[in-house]
Amino acid sequence: MPYTFSASPTRRRSPQFRTLRDKLISVAGLVGQKVVNQEGQYLGTVVDLVFRWDTGDPYPPLAGIIIRVSRRRVFVTAQKIGRVTASKIELLAATIDLREFRGRNGEVRLIQEVLDHQLIDVDGARVVRASDLYVATLSDHVRLVGVEVGIRSLFRRLGPRSIRTKPVPDQVIDWATIQSFGGQNVKSELTLSARRTELRRLRPGELADLLEDLGRDERRELLTVLPAEQAADAIEEMEPEEVESILRESTQKEAAMYLSNMEPDEAADALRDMDEGTREQLIAHMKRDSAKKVENVLAYDEELAGGSMNTDVCIARNSQTVENIRKQLDAEDASLKEIESVAVVDGNGSLLYDLAILDLVVADPKAKLQTLINPTELVTVSPGATIEEVAESLIESRRSSLLVVDDDMKPMGRIFADDVIDALLPNRSSLRFPRLLS
Repeated sequence: MPYTFSASPTRRRSPQFRTLRDKLISVAGLVGQKVVNQEGQYLGTVVDLVFRWDTGDPYPPLAGIIIRVSRRRVFVTAQKIGRVTASKIELLAATIDLREFRGRNGEVRLIQEVLDHQLIDVDGARVVRASDLYVATLSDHVRLVGVEVGIRSLFRRLGPRSIRTKPVPDQVIDWATIQSFGGQNVKSELTLSARRTELRRLRPGELADLLEDLGRDERRELLTVLPAEQAADAIEEMEPEEVESILRESTQKEAAMYLSNMEPDEAADALRDMDEGTREQLIAHMKRDSAKKVENVLAYDEELAGGSMNTDVCIARNSQTVENIRKQLDAEDASLKEIESVAVVDGNGSLLYDLAILDLVVADPKAKLQTLINPTELVTVSPGATIEEVAESLIESRRSSLLVVDDDMKPMGRIFADDVIDALLPNRSSLRFPRLLS
């Protein structure tokens, strides 16, 4: 079904786009319009517009047009096109080559492959469908510059020709903020776009919403061009049934890559919904270190602390200095995204204190961690503790996470308040509390 979008006058638009307000030409309105030669003689009608999709330009350039001449579909290159208006296209040549159109790599037909297809509006962080597309002459080249979405433009397309050709500039989204799907050899364009900052600046929750709205093929396409860590972060934010769908739709290699980059407890939750054979195959394809962490979580029932803990724990010796551990955190930030405290241990690895990051930040860099210890504040849970018991400990200690320790007081993992809420309220959407390092 079509996705609607309400464009706002405050939307981010490039300086180039703002100068094109009165130059926009509707692509849907061009279909069926006449194509004439230099003398104004009728040659045929517009069928489609072909654009280069692999240039990396925020506004793709016109490669040519497909026109209907009698019963033939003929391609005319952009070099032979003189002027494009809302009512006709004028060619520079008096005659045209009557060979049939054949698509080439890196080219996309707007009517057939983009109009009415799914797009990601990166600026609005949502999936939309292109109800109309807009071109304009920019620096002497015809370029794709905008898209319109929503039911109004669909109604306009169904109306008389005089209405179809009239754009509503305030409703047009700058194409520079759009990430498209579909078309020939479009993956190269997606890869180029993914290297820009637009997709990277979206939060995991926003990407999760986009992934849930996309169709199966488009979703896989987006996941393949995202960095593995960003894809995993987004998958973690999705509903359990959607996560299961993604893993089943992916190859074993792809699924294992996502699982390896997910938090161990999140990966374990996803694997629990799989049959035993599939689960074992996916674990076998995961990175060895990641697989071991996930297996440690899977060893416990999901209703126990051990089954909901994140096994990525930052551990520091009490003899280390504050400066040492700060450097360690800087170096390991990519894999320690959920850290809000540091587990301080003795020479045998037994827990002495759970040091909050904030205390670490304000401490004297040369101070040893043992001088920051306050053992009376230490609160831990065992891996066999129930989720209800963990919840009580969190409330009593007024903490947002607790360390899970074994019988020798050695840290095994950390369980967060949002994981407890997810476990206690399994039928509601996952909750995410802000954490200091994310």
